[in-house]
Amino acid sequence: MIEVTAIITILGVFIANAAMIIPLFLWARAEGRADARHTDAKLESTRELVRAIHDEVKDFHERLITIEKAK
Repeated sequence: MIEVTAIITILGVFIANAAMIIPLFLWARAEGRADARHTDAKLESTRELVRAIHDEVKDFHERLITIEKAK
């Protein structure tokens, strides 16, 4: 009887630990993915802003060259 009680106790501890660790693992994984998506969105937003600034500077430079050539 003692062996059965010890086995049930060990099984119970294992199941309890698994019941706590698995949801925490899944939650941490979901949060990590959400953070990665948020960071990717911010980076893409920054890239678009930099492209827009680059295009504006390029257009300004071309207009400036045209004005200088006209003089």
